[in-house]
Amino acid sequence: MTSLRVLGSSDLEVFPLALGGNVFGWTADRAESFAVLDAYTAAGGNFVDTADAYSAWAPGNEGGESETVIGDWLSARGNRADVLIATKVGAHPHYKGLAPANVKAAAEASLRRLKTDYIDLYYTHYDDPSVPVEEFLGALDELVRSGKVRAIAASNISPERLQEALDASDREGLVRYVALQARYSLVSRDTYEGPLQEVASRGGLATIPYYGLASGFLTGKYRPGAQVDSPRAGSAGAYLSSERGQRVLAALDEVARDQNAEIATVALAWLASRPTIAVPLASARTPAQLPALLAAATLTLTDKNLKKLTQASQ
Repeated sequence: MTSLRVLGSSDLEVFPLALGGNVFGWTADRAESFAVLDAYTAAGGNFVDTADAYSAWAPGNEGGESETVIGDWLSARGNRADVLIATKVGAHPHYKGLAPANVKAAAEASLRRLKTDYIDLYYTHYDDPSVPVEEFLGALDELVRSGKVRAIAASNISPERLQEALDASDREGLVRYVALQARYSLVSRDTYEGPLQEVASRGGLATIPYYGLASGFLTGKYRPGAQVDSPRAGSAGAYLSSERGQRVLAALDEVARDQNAEIATVALAWLASRPTIAVPLASARTPAQLPALLAAATLTLTDKNLKKLTQASQ
């Protein structure tokens, strides 16, 4: 049985791979979403990540679709106590920003869609520089004290604002971030490595990288001349034209052969090995895509494997 990991300074114990819910109600319909959630939890998974804004970008959607699907699934399966739900505030078209009243109203809307009375991990989805950190932390603190939120986390925030928020929590006795979601992968290391990682490390935060498979590029299905039918084909294909992207793919191919593993498994296992990384995050549109992701929870790469991948991705 795969052992769970404690998330930062919280009491949340999570499976070593978080399941991204961005596809639910977008590229995965209700039945497909239920099938993916069923397969993930059947394999021991317990950490589902979504946001109130998912998937407002899709024609005909207004945001909240992913939470609604997850809420319907939790209700149908009667398993709320067995699954940790992370969602986010600040980017829903009707609940933009981190003004205290907005944070509280958005939380209530998320709770309704999720058909639950508490959120396990609540992220500030994007920083809102127009709001002093003490103000939105005060609103989040109220949500935690009332039992509506168990722990809080940050996403898409600068090192300076993250440090400011951590300092304010310590100074004012307010609830403190326990985790950070940051863009990080073998082909996107610059946004996290450096000052942001240093703040996370000093602050004892658990980092959960998103875009860990670079919109599908690091699954290996995007190759010169290959046509991939996916809404993310454009962004994933862009990595192909870079020298680093090609170097990384070659290194992944070699390590995958050495480990007798899927390329996506290797890419996520590299992420999991990095300093301050708690668990990688990845989404699956169908149950067939899950095994390669889940295998990352138990794959240990050799020092030689890790060195090859790290050097190729410089």
